[in-house]
Amino acid sequence: MCKSYPAVIANDHISLSVAPGEIHAVLGENGAGKSTLMKIIFGAVQPDSGSMQWNGQEVRISNPQAARRLGISMVFQHFSLFDSLTVAENIALGLDAGTDMQQLAEQIRQTGTTYGLELEPHRYIHTLSVGERQRVEIVRALLTRPQLLILDEPTSVLTPQAVQKLFVTLRQIAAEGCSILYISHKLDEIRELCHSATVMRMGKVTGHCDPRQETAASLSRLMIGDTQAQHPASAVIQVGPVRLQVQRLNLPKAHAFATALDNISLTLRAGEITGIAGVSGNGQQELLAALSGEDRRAAPDMIQINDVPVGNRGPAARRALKQSLVPEERLGRGAVPELSLTDNMLLSQQTAPFVQRGMINFQQTMQAASDIITRFRVKASGPAALARSLSGGNLQKFIVGREILHEPEIFIVAQPTWGVDIGAAAQIHAEIRQLRDRGCAVLVISEELDELFELCDRLHVIAKGRLSPAVRTETVSREQIGLWMSGLWSENGAPASAAEPEHTHA
Repeated sequence: MCKSYPAVIANDHISLSVAPGEIHAVLGENGAGKSTLMKIIFGAVQPDSGSMQWNGQEVRISNPQAARRLGISMVFQHFSLFDSLTVAENIALGLDAGTDMQQLAEQIRQTGTTYGLELEPHRYIHTLSVGERQRVEIVRALLTRPQLLILDEPTSVLTPQAVQKLFVTLRQIAAEGCSILYISHKLDEIRELCHSATVMRMGKVTGHCDPRQETAASLSRLMIGDTQAQHPASAVIQVGPVRLQVQRLNLPKAHAFATALDNISLTLRAGEITGIAGVSGNGQQELLAALSGEDRRAAPDMIQINDVPVGNRGPAARRALKQSLVPEERLGRGAVPELSLTDNMLLSQQTAPFVQRGMINFQQTMQAASDIITRFRVKASGPAALARSLSGGNLQKFIVGREILHEPEIFIVAQPTWGVDIGAAAQIHAEIRQLRDRGCAVLVISEELDELFELCDRLHVIAKGRLSPAVRTETVSREQIGLWMSGLWSENGAPASAAEPEHTHA
């Protein structure tokens, strides 16, 4: 398979074979060409050249509907959902005309319950978090009973316990003869689940392996060519003053399918990284809206930045107080797809030297965009590249870089490395640590437990709109946090050895 775009060769003579019942991993950095190849198989992208055989017969798949008729389903990393339609209506779009909507809604509920991916069929997509939208994609794929199931980063919405449940399901599907193409940057998952792997780098296949016979380090070398440079140890920083204080934040549901926030208290201090774990849809989206200023219903004193009440103030006022924020939605909230990277700089950079007396300094703005591309090793054709032309991981690096450019005192980031390859994830983590070491107060909201344990000094868990007590990451297990993600903590939190009251920080 070959596929070229104006600025890049996405697939350069790619060959791939998958047997019935095989769980086959496709590995590579962001921009390696994995998603393009999957979209060709699914009929969403047409190749420039090459051929494909399905069950021994040569086929040319013209569109996703033709792929589904053959028995091919795909769960996209970036979702193909209509915000103004319900879950059931979105799923019905891929089915035959005349589908019984009431029967479909029941099938959605049953499938979601079976696989631990619960959904409300009549809920509108625009009310769902990123993780909940991923559930819709997974359930939609499973409802077609596919012969080939393509999964692009399928486990980011799940607790460790639910990941194991999904693996049981995928093994059962494979045992029934379904082939699975599995894209993930979680190398331990691939080693546990997959029978074989194809490694891609810069649009080419660079190797094949049995991941069960490899280590995470050897898989990483296959993907990126060499081992990651070790980051210098963080400086020993004395935890500083309170930067952000949330006190007894109560917010009713903004709409019928939202999660109410229940008596949330949170303290962010200079020189510390605090994490919030939780299964998607448990209040993360609502908490982020309240912290960013998008939701201004809080009483002023419920949220304070450096002792300034901001509960009812908007994003610009909070940015002026040196708070920066990276939302979980890259396209749509973090960046405008049809604008260039230079123009996207101005979404959160509307002060000197970029804007002075109402006039935009395009030279400064373009230079800043170029500096971010260089510093964060963003794979893009230049500052004039459209945001939508970047892979998910490269766009994430650009957005993180744009917000770090503010030199914030408070840095809030949601899903910092969702769908990001191992090299880019290490770089983003290093930048966040450097912010912490310079005295910034950092809040990381993530559904990746490994990331939170690697990155954070303290952890909370959010479940059903409630926030657990804080715990030091070195004193609590992943299993304990996984249980808390189901809302199973006592009023006093963890055992005394793990729990840490908010007011006891050094």
